[in-house]
Amino acid sequence: MALEGIKVLDLSRLLPGPFCTMLLADLGATIVRVEDPNGDFSGPAEKRRDGFAAGFANLDRNKQSICLNLKEPAGKEILLKLARDFDVLLEGFRPGVMDRLGLGYSHLSAINPRLVYCSLSGYGQDGPYRLKVGHDINYLSIAGALGMTGPYGGPPVMPAVQVADVGGGALMAATGILTALLARQRTGKGQFVDIAMADGVAAWMFSYYGSYLMANSALRRGEGQLSGGMAYYQIYRTKDDKYLSLGAVEAKFWSNFCQIIGKPELADDHAAPPARQREMMQIVGDVIATRTRGEWVELFGGREVCVEPVYDIEEAVADPQLLHRQMIVETDLPGEGKVKQGGIPIKLSDTPGSIRTPAVVAGYHTAAVLRQLGYTETEIEELARAGVINRPRGQKT
Repeated sequence: MALEGIKVLDLSRLLPGPFCTMLLADLGATIVRVEDPNGDFSGPAEKRRDGFAAGFANLDRNKQSICLNLKEPAGKEILLKLARDFDVLLEGFRPGVMDRLGLGYSHLSAINPRLVYCSLSGYGQDGPYRLKVGHDINYLSIAGALGMTGPYGGPPVMPAVQVADVGGGALMAATGILTALLARQRTGKGQFVDIAMADGVAAWMFSYYGSYLMANSALRRGEGQLSGGMAYYQIYRTKDDKYLSLGAVEAKFWSNFCQIIGKPELADDHAAPPARQREMMQIVGDVIATRTRGEWVELFGGREVCVEPVYDIEEAVADPQLLHRQMIVETDLPGEGKVKQGGIPIKLSDTPGSIRTPAVVAGYHTAAVLRQLGYTETEIEELARAGVINRPRGQKT
């Protein structure tokens, strides 16, 4: 597999770090999750099956899990031993936490100069916000992304997916880690990778920032070409109170669309000014409201118009394209048998990713990992009694 032989210690929590290491694990990396013996970071609203948080059953596949109390000297010692032999460490604590534990980059790079050490945080390792608490919605806010999301004249709208956590954090961290590993092939040395989710979102805002910084043109919510300001890039309600998405950015697709809905006179106004765009939104909206979503999908079928039905979750997971691309797959989950979950988005021709092992309860591999480090059964039992490690209920060490 593409990342076979790469060993990663994952000390992160919540969504961004585990999503990053899921991508690496699916492509062959060995991931050892280092979890808090007393922690449950899935949140009270997370749906569960047999004790598993449903989302984490997806995120934690292809990974090993150990529970270590890093505040205990013996727990710190175990992590130091692991770090000597690993390629990557990923952590998501606030800046300074790992240094206070004696597990910061300067400490670990001294014992393993080839280590790639990635710190994934909300605002980064420096700057006036470095110690602020926050979550996805906050990072979207300060980067301007939340302020630009929503209808013209309306309030900001909450995104349905965690754009900052995944796009600004997990994907940036994966890119940074893999880049540092490539650099290590030339230099022989690891390095520190500083990923801030707010930075990642700001990078996604390049078109809005560019318009303002270079042309002194500040778009407002609902005014952008791709954020609600154009009739040709819009969401329309159908007769049965469902929705269609229209993405006819190119004039030829807009022209085709106008012909099909019986409004050919709108075709030449593809790039009309804002007032006319709002007029056309009303005209198109009135037409789309005369038929059901299914009727429109059938009418547009096979035509080059950039129209798709807006699905709910039940419809999305049954979509034939997603199923064909194996983005919904069936796997085993301990105690549950066969379950379905999200697939692998990165398709490699020669070294494809795979789901090799299911998610396990926290600490499932603690004893096995300690044995590999040379700990005896007696020592493992003593560590468990002292609260340095944890193991699943009912599991013998």
